[in-house]
Amino acid sequence: MIKTFSSALLTAALILGPFAGAAIAKETPKPVQQHNSNAIWFENWIGLTNTLMTISQPGGEITTIFAKSGTPVFQLKGNEIKDGVYRYELKAATEETKKIVNNIDNGRGDAASDQSAVPFYSSGSFVVSRGVIVAPKDIKEE
Repeated sequence: MIKTFSSALLTAALILGPFAGAAIAKETPKPVQQHNSNAIWFENWIGLTNTLMTISQPGGEITTIFAKSGTPVFQLKGNEIKDGVYRYELKAATEETKKIVNNIDNGRGDAASDQSAVPFYSSGSFVVSRGVIVAPKDIKEE
């Protein structure tokens, strides 16, 4: 099946030629949240850069993590880990660009671009119980 799919892509590329880029649209990245007992990260991170991950912890503490490339990783640290729901926001730049409609003078002169990266945004949460990250279905009250 993979060989057939590859052959179909090659045939389409040969037929479409210069129009292939217009015919095949870029897919929006869909990172998948992963975790172990003390860290959270994302898989399927291809095509995202300059990521800012903001984590809101129980008790109101805010943590930010910047990753120029690759997935941001949040780790529980210390012995004062608070149990509860941790919420996160992900903001990143995709490989796709769009034209800036109202370009302003940003002081870059001729180096200024009329293109900007299309932003990516996602949010979610995870649960910490007894000092470790757990799947929400694993929480039991005693």
